[in-house]
Amino acid sequence: MTGLQVFYGGTFDPVHDGHLAVARAARDALDARVRLVPAADPPHRAPPGASAVHRARMLDLAVAGEPGLCVDRRELARGGRSYSIETLRGIRQELGPDAPVAWLVGADSFLDLPAWRDWQGLFELAHFVVAERPGASLDAVPEPLASFIAPRWANAAADLVTAPAGRVWRLRQPLQAESGTQVRDAIAADTGIGGLVPAAVAEYIRRHELYRAEPGDGAPGPAPL
Repeated sequence: MTGLQVFYGGTFDPVHDGHLAVARAARDALDARVRLVPAADPPHRAPPGASAVHRARMLDLAVAGEPGLCVDRRELARGGRSYSIETLRGIRQELGPDAPVAWLVGADSFLDLPAWRDWQGLFELAHFVVAERPGASLDAVPEPLASFIAPRWANAAADLVTAPAGRVWRLRQPLQAESGTQVRDAIAADTGIGGLVPAAVAEYIRRHELYRAEPGDGAPGPAPL
């Protein structure tokens, strides 16, 4: 594998097959291990439908047996709001100033980047690898993001290992329509989630009665972070 360190940030509420397709595509295209980083308390959206512990445990189930994919609980361990700038500062402190680091995000999140805390400072800490999905394309990036990233586009994955941070690379993977909203709506409507999430995740959701209007008392006890 290359020396590139890839971190896939997200709420994963819940993790679904679209997330896994993106993680696998990044792993293969970048020849790098991908660490999925569930947000403990995401600041840019409504509160998640499942607790951080549940979401991390579902990620564990989803990546079990998947070579090159693992779960990174650093945001759960840190506590408080899950600002990416704080996460990347911690990663940079851990890995040093010269290690190539990439932050993998969906295009919908990337297009909202100017609303993030210290968003321009993120590029001093990591490259961005951006995965598109139906309805979220990089063909029309709004200002001020468009002007800021115009000189930062990487032409090839190999460009990301020549510098520690600052580039943007478009991950061209087969687009999949799954979304957390779709999964949660299917659970609420009791229409089934087969084909949307891994079987082990579907069973976990069923067992703990997650994402239902009147959830059961199946909350797990404290887990190691």
